[in-house]
Amino acid sequence: MNNRRILILGVTASGKGSLAFELAKTIDAEIVSVDSMKVYRRMDIGTAKPPKQAQQQIPYHLIDVVEPNESFSVARFIEMANIAIEKINTKNKPIVAVGGTALYIKTLLYGLFEGPGADDKIRAELKQQAQTQGLLSLYKKLQKIDPDSADRISPNDAKRIIRALEVYRLTGKPISDFQQQWNTSNSHDWTIIGLRREKTEENKRINARAKKMLDAGLIDEVKGLLAEEKPLSEQARCAIGYAEIIDCLKGHISLEDAIELIKKNSRKLAKAQRTWFKTFKNVHWLDLTPDQTNDQILKMAKIILDYEN
Repeated sequence: MNNRRILILGVTASGKGSLAFELAKTIDAEIVSVDSMKVYRRMDIGTAKPPKQAQQQIPYHLIDVVEPNESFSVARFIEMANIAIEKINTKNKPIVAVGGTALYIKTLLYGLFEGPGADDKIRAELKQQAQTQGLLSLYKKLQKIDPDSADRISPNDAKRIIRALEVYRLTGKPISDFQQQWNTSNSHDWTIIGLRREKTEENKRINARAKKMLDAGLIDEVKGLLAEEKPLSEQARCAIGYAEIIDCLKGHISLEDAIELIKKNSRKLAKAQRTWFKTFKNVHWLDLTPDQTNDQILKMAKIILDYEN
């Protein structure tokens, strides 16, 4: 199994993190996180980071690598991921990459999508509109001009909404048109395992995760982050679980409404992830049922990997 590259993907709350841990432990691999929010330090509960006990047993990469006041780009991700992968290769160990941030996954498999250049004037104008008119108004514009991208982008994701509108202003074409030209014909050496569940079961797991996060102290975690000297970056602030609790703490919505919004926005994220994952080729999908244990799922994955011992 040495030098095998394994990628485990799935929608939020699908159980991919548990499988990654059990598999890495079995084959003596190291884990590379492919998640745009787990990169932030002290954002633990709302991002569903692996428990500290798990991180003590297995080396994890690209978790807790930046401060919450910093922005984090796909270019920075792939740079750091390549360094981590090279480091693991020098140890002659397998790599288990795991995550649900589809853009990062696609970049890991096929390289960085550059797209048209930036325009600081247009970007500043769109940011101003987001502040004065609300981010939802920009998202609705995106839904009209580029419904494909809107399906893949969270209504809370200011950075990607603004970028998509910027590209349209610059070129007159939706960003999804450029992304279709992304060269996915290149071969890669990753074995991809996808976890898939019935939508009703996924929704149950999402609801259960939201409750678990609140019980684990998500509100206190957000209060602590807001009390820090440097304010949260736009990217960190828009993370599901954090954006809703921040609105609650500001008195804009009730705690009950915040919890329901976390569930609703998580379901929207899952829908966007499913849309992205349909574009990925050569995925070994595991269609899971509610009664399957972690050991059974691990066994299914090992069969795919020809590692049944």
